[in-house]
Amino acid sequence: METEIITQEDLQQLGVHHEEAYPKFLRVANGLLKNEVYPKSHILLLFAQMIDSPKKFSFSKNKLTNLALYTKHLKELGQELVLSEYGQSLLEAEKSKPKYELPKTGRQAENYFDLREEALSYRIYGGNYIEQGALDQMQTAMRLPISLAGALMPDAHQGYGLPIGGVLATKADTVIPYAVGVDIACRMCMSVFDLPVSMIQREDKLLKKMLEYHSFFGMGSESKQKYDDTLFDRSEWTATKLIRDLKDKAYRQLGTSGTGNHFVEWGVLEVLAQDELMDLPVGKYLTLLSHSGSRGFGGAIANHYSKIAMQKTRLPKEAKHLAWLDMNSDEGQEYWLSMNLAGDYASANHHEIHNKIAVALNQNPLKRIENHHNFAWEERLADGTPVIVHRKGATPAGSQDLGIIPASMTQPGYVIRGKGINEGLNSASHGAGRKMSRTKALGMLTKDDLQTELKKAQVQLIGADLDEAPQAYKDIRKVMDAQTDLVHVIAQFSPKIVRMADGREKAED
Repeated sequence: METEIITQEDLQQLGVHHEEAYPKFLRVANGLLKNEVYPKSHILLLFAQMIDSPKKFSFSKNKLTNLALYTKHLKELGQELVLSEYGQSLLEAEKSKPKYELPKTGRQAENYFDLREEALSYRIYGGNYIEQGALDQMQTAMRLPISLAGALMPDAHQGYGLPIGGVLATKADTVIPYAVGVDIACRMCMSVFDLPVSMIQREDKLLKKMLEYHSFFGMGSESKQKYDDTLFDRSEWTATKLIRDLKDKAYRQLGTSGTGNHFVEWGVLEVLAQDELMDLPVGKYLTLLSHSGSRGFGGAIANHYSKIAMQKTRLPKEAKHLAWLDMNSDEGQEYWLSMNLAGDYASANHHEIHNKIAVALNQNPLKRIENHHNFAWEERLADGTPVIVHRKGATPAGSQDLGIIPASMTQPGYVIRGKGINEGLNSASHGAGRKMSRTKALGMLTKDDLQTELKKAQVQLIGADLDEAPQAYKDIRKVMDAQTDLVHVIAQFSPKIVRMADGREKAED
């Protein structure tokens, strides 16, 4: 089958009739095609948009910046490129797509708020394993005038604003960007296959190649070929200027995993108990597990609206990162829509990886399980009060929730079913939690320390640095023992072939 290319005739059809311009346009077009950045139809649309507004493309960092500068220069020389009727029709078709209109409710006013003198009471799970910094942060969160309930999970450790492992319910018209976190909708996804677990030993080279070929790590990582990019057809991508500006980057990063504690790994899942939600017989299964979030898209959304929240909601210094947005304001509505879009994008990221690997295996998974753990949900307290529940590094654990609680690269993870405990705000931990900061781990641990742990657990590792060594994490078994009130354990996952980002890059988790 011949590789699709863009030809000089395609350019002429757009309205490009300039001998010197042809090689420049073709080099960019076919470079994008060869590297599978965009399909042909999208490249021709981008060219039409750029020819129509070369100045706009010249002053923004994008794949067409240099070509746009050249096109702008032609215009200054009196050799302006003019779109054909066909080129204009591409622009019109794009403009006619449905646009998302957010309701206009007015901008949020700037106000100063004092904290409560006394913090509201809240439940702490596994208090013996939680550092003082996390406890102090949770205490501050429970003094916010908008806080209504809270809980601290046993993997908790200090973060920005709300501790990682903190769950906070606030008034239903408020949302705290930093209580959601920078990696919006960081997520777990598991695909369980009807294949013998002996493949881990027999076919380890094949399974490693699949991870290397179909997963992408690093700060600026991008994926080439897309399995399903229909998420980008949704009108929400037109809702705000920030989302529109981030759409191209989000498209390029679809199917990638970033840095930090994010991973894609093969392992053995042992189903321990029959459960109607799990719907798998007791036994052992070859399983793929991934952990990552909404990448640069979610990070930019978080940083943008966190700054706005801190400008609009003035709080004492110790609470400044807990500034909230009014959900009845334009800013609150924008953030809520953006956060939910980032959630769907994070899910699509995982699906890209899992679907590509499933195709490579020539297998459909028996079961797929997934959950967010940096997000905010509209829920109700036990007495019926409507609230926004922020789970920053906490897993939803309602009675109808299946969730995944991973540990380190050598410790088991768990598939859980929530017990729906109101005192715990229907939540559970999102992992083992760190017992060493990244800096401390890099300073204290050696490569030999890491290799000893990997050998003991019979784990093969691709990438990662000492800041992700198993010794940097709490004992997952103790963490699980501390939350038996919150969850039923129905399966155990043992990592065997783990891929993470190469070390020394800034963590995105």
